[in-house]
Amino acid sequence: MGGRAPITAEGMWLGARLTVPLVPGIITFAAVFGTVCAQKGLTIAETMLINSFVFAGASQFVAMELYRDPVTPTVLIAMTGIAAAVNLRMLLLGASLRPWLGQSPAWQVYPGLYFLTDMNWLLALRYHADGGRDWGVYFGSGILLWLLWTVSVVPGYYLGQLFAEPQKWGLDLVMPALFITMLVPIWKGRRQTLSWLVAAVVAVASWQLIGGYWFVLTGAIAGAVAGAFIDDPEPKEPARG
Repeated sequence: MGGRAPITAEGMWLGARLTVPLVPGIITFAAVFGTVCAQKGLTIAETMLINSFVFAGASQFVAMELYRDPVTPTVLIAMTGIAAAVNLRMLLLGASLRPWLGQSPAWQVYPGLYFLTDMNWLLALRYHADGGRDWGVYFGSGILLWLLWTVSVVPGYYLGQLFAEPQKWGLDLVMPALFITMLVPIWKGRRQTLSWLVAAVVAVASWQLIGGYWFVLTGAIAGAVAGAFIDDPEPKEPARG
């Protein structure tokens, strides 16, 4: 496992700097969530509490689609269930961090998992693949993302029409473009190519056939299963003269 992963101030600062390109997309989509909450009749305090405590991106939007006032036990169970289903991929993301954090104490690892998102996971994984071991990179990125996500609902709540259609400004493409850009350097060969392809195909098919945000879960599971069963080709023996 390589021993315990250190946490340093320098690493946290590096993680925050690596996150800067994501800022426009994070602010925009958090503001859109603020708009959704305002339209549903939530107060600004309720909106900020949901955003900061749940901190779950896509699943928050799905849950708000089910929200009704007053919140009955049935609505609450439905909101919780759909949010949990969409976030099941976090089990896979968390498991992928074990080679890095397997020897670190629980008090150091578990609080950090609260800040786990697709984006800072990928940032941290890329950093680790390049030889980095400072757990502070993940922390610094996650804390900055959480702060931005928490406060950015405010302009969306009060100025909803400016954020209702981010695609008009091309801001809906910011995070997908950056995500793809960060994936390229950690590509390692045939296994990842095929597993990523399987994940993409299943996600697109789910989006077309089922709708909603289920494509996030189905794509993640399909890619993980494919990666588990696909072997990288054996290296060829050098030709002997």
